[in-house]
Amino acid sequence: MVTMRQLQDLNLSSVDKAADEWGRMMARLGAGQDRVDREMSAKLRNAWGGTAAKTAMDRLDRLSQNFQYGYQESGYVRTLLNGCADELRVQQKNLKAALEEAESHKFTVDDTGKVTYPPIPEEEIPMQLGTPDDGPAWQHPTQVRAQDIADRIAKAVTKATEIDQRYGTSLKQLTTDDGLKISAATWADVAKDRKAIGKDTEAALDLAGIPSGSTPAQNAAWWKGLSKEDQQQYLALHPERIGALDGLPSAVRDDANRVVLRTSRGELEMKIAELKKNEPKQEFYDDWWVVGSNTEHDKWQKELDELEGKRDGAAAVQKRLDHAGTDGLPDAYLLGFDTDKLGHAVVANGNPDTADHTAVFVPGTGSNLAGADGDMKRMADLWRESSEKAPGQQVSTITWIGYDAPQSIVPEAMDRSYAVDGAPRLNGFLDGLQTAQGGPDASHTTVIGHSYGSTTVGAASMHGDLPADDIIAVGSPGMLVGEADQLDVGGEHVWSQKAPLLNDQVALGGKIAGHGGLGPDHDLWDVPIGNVPSDEAFGANRMATDSPDHSSYWEPESVSLENQAWVVTGRYDEVTDG
Repeated sequence: MVTMRQLQDLNLSSVDKAADEWGRMMARLGAGQDRVDREMSAKLRNAWGGTAAKTAMDRLDRLSQNFQYGYQESGYVRTLLNGCADELRVQQKNLKAALEEAESHKFTVDDTGKVTYPPIPEEEIPMQLGTPDDGPAWQHPTQVRAQDIADRIAKAVTKATEIDQRYGTSLKQLTTDDGLKISAATWADVAKDRKAIGKDTEAALDLAGIPSGSTPAQNAAWWKGLSKEDQQQYLALHPERIGALDGLPSAVRDDANRVVLRTSRGELEMKIAELKKNEPKQEFYDDWWVVGSNTEHDKWQKELDELEGKRDGAAAVQKRLDHAGTDGLPDAYLLGFDTDKLGHAVVANGNPDTADHTAVFVPGTGSNLAGADGDMKRMADLWRESSEKAPGQQVSTITWIGYDAPQSIVPEAMDRSYAVDGAPRLNGFLDGLQTAQGGPDASHTTVIGHSYGSTTVGAASMHGDLPADDIIAVGSPGMLVGEADQLDVGGEHVWSQKAPLLNDQVALGGKIAGHGGLGPDHDLWDVPIGNVPSDEAFGANRMATDSPDHSSYWEPESVSLENQAWVVTGRYDEVTDG
């Protein structure tokens, strides 16, 4: 228990200094991780191979994780110390104010907080004090004042004791094992620590100050207005909130989302391990499975499949981040990540904030975190092709798995609500890109929608102001408008690719589903089957493609990929007509 004298004499500047030291530790650990990831590992992967190289890279990965883990835990300690000092400072101030008032009235306060006062002159005491039935007993103003001071002292000491115990408990939870071998359990523990100390960190850092529902420009202004120290604390304590803020610099979002990725992978592994321990018993009948009879096991299997899919998708994202600088690819930036619902990931090849040309890929039906690897490969191949066509310029290609896409052709892909729901997210992300880049003229931006992804792009154009220069609709089932001129970029900057009907039937399916649109000059007597981007009547620039099916528009050295790269780099005259 905190005593009155301890609270009175407490040197809180020493706590402030300790918190500052932990802040400096954070900076050193963050710099160490950045050097390992972006300098040492990237260069070694390009220049070295074999068993020894793998061993060395494993050690570097462990070192990087140690730095990242230390950064997070140091942030927790620093914030707890700051919060504890700030809360105790209030109670110390209250105590000192009460003591100063006592001294001014010549009251005496002992070490227990008891207040005594000089004798009250007899002439100031009424002759008749009344009876208990007359109400509260009369007290001299001096008595009232002394009691008030005593109550204030007791309240300050009691509150200080509660603060000390609460922060002490939180700090004791921040422990680690000897040797610091980072595992999935370690990262799950980081997330657990963050939740456990949540109330204390909210008191130390204004959680309500993080923008919610604000524009990317407002988000950027808020971040820019923070001190370097506050930025570090927000990154350490609320990476999931900071990483999701459109408009912040890509490097900041990347730092935050890498932590979210690590902790999410740890939590997924723990959930999978726990689920496997509790597998329901399977039912048999004459040595054959009883189809559909074991409902509990079916539910268990479905949950396990979903968790393992997210785990594998998260591992694929981590692999792309870890292989920065290899296979001719630039650094990767993780601009968004979570495991909610289907799971989401936004991965950029190259820094979009400094890119001359930016491409954002919106995948379609079936896309989710579990399948992120294939979508990221498409954008890696587009980056290579586009970079070759833009020598001396910087290119960034982004895989945007940022919405909940339909997971089946029937009935989900027949429903346009997935596109309508995803449209605001896409517009917000694109607006955030422009904000971080410095405005709409800072980078030439192309949005590529594949399959149902193009429907989402169309919805984004219909329900907002799509911040882009060009749109490419690949294998599109329809964009909810009937003519290219109805899209925000204008008809001259809408491009379409579609393989022949025998190879890709999605456009036909989209017409049946009603994802096409009717042009403004549509005759009421015409059959109301809407136009899709591959229709001549739609008015898009139809590009040549050699794709043998609905999924192969990004094969290396293909005509399809080359034509997309010409558009991405703004060299429209080089595009081959379809």
